[in-house]
Amino acid sequence: MTATPPDNLNQPSENDINAEELLRSLRRKEGTWHDWGRACQQLQKAGYNPQQIFEATGFEPIQQNQIVVAAQVYESIDKVGVSTAVQQRFERTGSDSLYELRILNQGDRAAAAELLVEKGIDSEGAREVAKALKDFSRLSTPPAEFANPPGDAVAYHYWRLARQQSDLQMRSRLIAMALRFATSESARRQVEQLLTDFTVTKARKAPSLPVYRLESESELARILPVVGKLPLTVADLQAVPLLEEEGAFRLVKFSGTGAWVPVPGWQIVFSAEDPVVILADRDQLPHPLSGATEEVLVMIDRAQREWDDLSYFVIDNDGELQLQWFAEPPSIPLLGRVLVVLRPKKVLDEDFNKDLWQIEE
Repeated sequence: MTATPPDNLNQPSENDINAEELLRSLRRKEGTWHDWGRACQQLQKAGYNPQQIFEATGFEPIQQNQIVVAAQVYESIDKVGVSTAVQQRFERTGSDSLYELRILNQGDRAAAAELLVEKGIDSEGAREVAKALKDFSRLSTPPAEFANPPGDAVAYHYWRLARQQSDLQMRSRLIAMALRFATSESARRQVEQLLTDFTVTKARKAPSLPVYRLESESELARILPVVGKLPLTVADLQAVPLLEEEGAFRLVKFSGTGAWVPVPGWQIVFSAEDPVVILADRDQLPHPLSGATEEVLVMIDRAQREWDDLSYFVIDNDGELQLQWFAEPPSIPLLGRVLVVLRPKKVLDEDFNKDLWQIEE
């Protein structure tokens, strides 16, 4: 079965012919996996959605995403320059491992790829290596003993976990992992000290998110448009756009570039100097909330950019906003502090609140 081109590509063109060639190449699995990734990306840019590509080629959407991202990582490390061994390792296989390196910058990706090949690490290990390098890069003052990344950075990751572990068997396994990656002599000495020092350094527990739920109807504010101050004309009245409320938080949009959303007038809300609001699903938070899937409102004060270990902050994660807690002062800029995470009011029967006879006298 061949995917149907998008509606805006009604007339045959060179782009249509190229798309058919790409689909045929994917269907026959011609070339390497990064050729497949580039082909999927070109098709998506041409207007084909992942489901259409799947029906035409057999590449499932989740597989398309992996090879597209991995191909981008492959191209980025090739630009930086890697050894022949790394090129040969990822020429035909390894998209799952390179996919895990997507969270790193180009230089760290290349260094991580070299480490994966040197140590013979699989995709699950690649995820751990990527996380270790990302966390190490965010340290404001990296430890002097672990001064030779990427190996020392990964060793630091396992050394820190080992210090927090009271179970001797698990502690020994983590020490062995740290020694496996330690590159410098100072890093090895630091790790080896754990073989005789059994002091347990408790892991710092992330604080609870400041979650509230709207409980009463009076807490749920409503935004109304302002026409102006009398005297006014009919034209003034008619010029006010119709505002439509959307979602559990009554988000209001208008025919411009902006929107408003009502938030209860709690003290923490009024005390914010430069508050902004983002919407998120509960599973997009650093610690997903329990319960059914629902949208939450996250209020951030952009004026509060000084780190403290009892707060969550919003950061720039390769161009995307991300909520993060830091146990230590980070080296990256903080864009604002999370003040409130607001869950919507639970409404068992929405029509119940609209009945006139329910209004109290």
